[in-house]
Amino acid sequence: MGEVSVSYQLAGNPAGQPVVLLHGLGDSGQDWIPVLAELATTFQVFVLDLRGHGNSSRPGTYSFELMRDDVLGFLDAVGLTRVALVGHSMGAVVAVLVAQAAPDRVTQLVLEDATVPRPGDLYRPPLVAPDEPIPCDIAVVNAIRAQLTDPDPAWWEGTETVRQPTLIVDGASSDDRQALLVAAAARMLNARVVTITAGHYVHRDQPARFLEAVVPFLRHHSTTSL
Repeated sequence: MGEVSVSYQLAGNPAGQPVVLLHGLGDSGQDWIPVLAELATTFQVFVLDLRGHGNSSRPGTYSFELMRDDVLGFLDAVGLTRVALVGHSMGAVVAVLVAQAAPDRVTQLVLEDATVPRPGDLYRPPLVAPDEPIPCDIAVVNAIRAQLTDPDPAWWEGTETVRQPTLIVDGASSDDRQALLVAAAARMLNARVVTITAGHYVHRDQPARFLEAVVPFLRHHSTTSL
């Protein structure tokens, strides 16, 4: 994978549908623990640490596009042709960008309380590094926050090209976010929104309800071909 090493955990049935979990900004693959065991009973689950996070490389250069390319490189490295992507927050943005760049590699999308940002919607100023250790490079935090504030307009425009069955899990974390998720779903060919009142971390705050929505969706669309 070039100069970047992507750390991952593999769990579940080797014969199951491959599902890749992508965490949010400042987290790591460990954030999926509340739902991992249940997902692993049905699916072959790959839990990634995105660059700058967890045990993956911290090269000092960070962007959504680089994370997208890292995911595609990971799929090539482990021999995965087509996968479902489940992304939370930052990971949801990465998942959409992967689907836009390589639609033939993605069977389904689950986007948890996020989608690609729409220009002019968000303002995320830089943060100062905290005194306590954090599970990521502070440079990745500020690089991603800068792109959320000033996103590439092509990301939002490209939502109209997303053809994969898509489940957007709305955590009712804010009215503005809900409006953005509904607008994104309306632009995608085959997307729907389910609301689970939980805040931004639906899979952590309401794991049972998250699984009730996500597992049947993944099962139902597991044979979808685009």
